[in-house]
This record gives sequence, C-alpha cells and structure tokens, in this order.
Amino acid sequence: MAKLLAFVVMFSLCFLPLIHGGRKIPTRTQDGSEEWGYVEVRPKAHMFWWLYKSPYRVEDPSKPWPIVLWLQGGPGASGVGIGNFEEVGPLDTGLKPRNLTWLQKADLLFVDNPVGTGYSFVEDTKLFVKSDLEAADDLTTLLEKLFNGDEKLQKSPLFIVAQSYGGKFAVTLALSALKAIEAGKLKLKLGGVALGDTWISPEDFVFSWGPLLKDVSRLDDNGLKQAQSLAEKIRQQIQQGQYEEATDSWGELEDVIYANSNGVDFYNFLLDSEMDSVSSSTTVLKLSKESVTKRYSRYLSVLRSTPTPGGDDDLDDLMNGAIKKKLKIIPENVTWGGQSKGVFLAMQGDFMRPRIDEVDQLLAKGVNVTIYSGQLDLICATKGTEAWVKKLKWEGLQIFLSKDRTPLYCGKGGPTKGFMSSHQNLHFYWILGAGHDVPADQPCVALDMLGHITNSPR
Repeated sequence: MAKLLAFVVMFSLCFLPLIHGGRKIPTRTQDGSEEWGYVEVRPKAHMFWWLYKSPYRVEDPSKPWPIVLWLQGGPGASGVGIGNFEEVGPLDTGLKPRNLTWLQKADLLFVDNPVGTGYSFVEDTKLFVKSDLEAADDLTTLLEKLFNGDEKLQKSPLFIVAQSYGGKFAVTLALSALKAIEAGKLKLKLGGVALGDTWISPEDFVFSWGPLLKDVSRLDDNGLKQAQSLAEKIRQQIQQGQYEEATDSWGELEDVIYANSNGVDFYNFLLDSEMDSVSSSTTVLKLSKESVTKRYSRYLSVLRSTPTPGGDDDLDDLMNGAIKKKLKIIPENVTWGGQSKGVFLAMQGDFMRPRIDEVDQLLAKGVNVTIYSGQLDLICATKGTEAWVKKLKWEGLQIFLSKDRTPLYCGKGGPTKGFMSSHQNLHFYWILGAGHDVPADQPCVALDMLGHITNSPR
C-alpha cells in the first residue's frame, strides 16, 4: 500500500511535456512512472496511449515482469477512461487509490481504440475504421512505435486483455501483431490474450438472452417466443452477410427484452436498468441508424457514470477536466468521447460479425487464450460464451470440455468466488457474483486471475 500511495503522490507533481518543432510527442511524469502520448497511426488519425509502470515490479529472470494492454469495448468506449479509472488502474474516479489495482501484477498500457475513441481523434471522419481488421492495423502500428525503440519494453511479455467488444479487437490485433513479429516489423513477445465478457460471437449471445432471462423469471413464455424469433432473424442475417441489418435487428431485440423484462439491466441481470427505453413499453419499433446511435450513446453514459463515494461520479467531467489538464497534450478542440458515436456508426457493418475463427487461429499457433465470464452478465452471457467455445475447431477442445473445474477463492478459504478449467493453452474462468465488468464487481478474484494469466512474479 505504501508503494501505491507514493505512486499517487507523484500523480500530482510536475510533468514534463516534450515539444519538438511545434509537434507534441510523448509526455511522462517526473519519476518516469507514467508515460503517455499520441501516435499518428495514419495521416490525420491520432491514437492516444497511457502507460503506467508498476511500483510493485519484481525482477525475476525466470518470470519477466508483464505488461497488460487493456482494450475496452463499444466500439467507441474509452480504455483510458473506463478501464483505467472505473476498473483496474491505480486511481478511481474520485482520484483515490484503488487497493486492488492491476498494477500489483503488471504494468498497464491503456489505449483509446479505435481512432475517434476517448482522447483519440481523426481530423476527417472518413478516417474512422470500418472493421476489426482495420482497427488491428492501427493498433499494430501503435505497438511498433512504442516497442521497437524501447528495449526495456521488449523484455516484458505483452498480454492483451479485453472487455466486451474489445475481445474482437484483441484477437484480430494478436494475429496482426504475430504477423508483424514474424516479418521483423514488431519487436515484442506476445504473452497471451484474455477475453473478458467479450462479443466474439453475437449470434450465440442473442440466442442466450431469452432462455437465460426465462430461467431467472425476467421473461415469460410470450417474451421468450418474441426474443427467439428475433434471434433467429439475426442468425439468418449473419449467415447471409447482412451485418448492418443484423445490427438493426440486435437493437430491436434489445427493445423486446427491455419491454418484456420491465427494464432488465443488460450488464447485470439481477438489476433493473436505469436507462430509458428507446421503444414504447407496448410497441416494438424497428430501429433506424439514429435510434441505434441513441442506444449506444445511452450505453456510454451508463459506463461513464458509476458513482464513487466521496468522489467525482461523472467520468466525462473528470476526463475533460482534471485529467485533460494533467496530460497537457490533448488538443483544445478534442473532447474526451466526442467522436464515439461516429466510431460506432462507422463499424456497424462489422459489429455483428463473429470472430471465432480468429480464436481458433490463435490456439493453433500456441498462443495462450484465456476466457473469463461474469455470472450475472446478460449482454455477453456465460451461456452464450460457452456456446461459441463449443464451436471451436481446436484439436484440444474435447479434452478441455471433459475437464473438471477447479474452485476459486480469495485469500485462504472463504466463499467460492468462481471456477476455472484449463487444457494446454486454453483457459476458462467463471466468476461468481460479477456482471459485465468483472474487475469492478469482483476485484480480488480478478486480480488473482490476472496473476495466473500473466505468470506474474508477484
């Protein structure tokens, strides 16, 4: 704890903005514990990154100290803001120390991805990415800029940890990075990929919503019938490659679920959502692109407004106020999250595209793949995750599925916090009592899990 407090003190001390020829380049804290900056991944497309170096670092030649690259979902949700201050970074939204920060096990690299997310921005909206593969190209360019000239970073294995839609970014990035490594264009060691409540197979998730909610009494038979009918429509659209139409139908299905469940929370099915329904309570309307945008804006507003006792409960104000002032290099005309809607709209054609094949490719290449799922999540429900895992073509799948699970605890004994199963390079964690945001809901077991994933020396 003393190390973390010292780290927090340094947060408020002098910063060293570096300017060269009128061009802003990476900035750091005086003690070097934090670095941040922009990488122009394409002309006029600027991606923001923020690296925290752990005060808990342990030097162990047999277990190199790891780096975690955190990728948020959306698309258009900010890792620099949400993942950092809401979930795993050193400080919470009230700028108070987080007791179970992931810095205890690794260095943390947050990136606002794709361009247009968070502090990242494009000078021309035509530069928004339209697919996961385009996003992977940009992220690979960023990694080349950060790692190729820094031998210290190259010594640490990089673990890509993703949440929600970030899982699709993670698997496409991992394959892109491996290709760049093999070609000698990228100097880093990929330690593994961790997929937390991730949107890998939209079809399997939309089919999981109705049965799960029926089992926990949030839907009746009529609601289940409506939900499964729309899920079947989405399946057919995906099979026919009609991904934008499937995105519209996804929004329509969410309205059906919302109306028939009396407003269930998609991120914790034990709760009621505080969001206003886009559709009326009695009529389900086919969503236009404008309605999907409204829904997405509402989703982001929920993520940005997690109250912290005694602290700032508005992430927008924090990121556009104290944090923007600290970082110094954010252009005046850039508002944190100001281009997020555009990011989502640009990717509607890829939103419902599955990425199961990419997981298979990583497993076949021997990459460690970890999947973790919050018991109470609906949007990326465990039922849906288990369904897409069973579709893997990986040669070790049947043995993996036959394995017994190991219970998880925090500390010595105590109540069961989850289960895990593992075979070769595939690992699965079931986290009890957690919704969509596992590290926020169950920070202790999530931190233990991270230590296992990264083989952290601490």
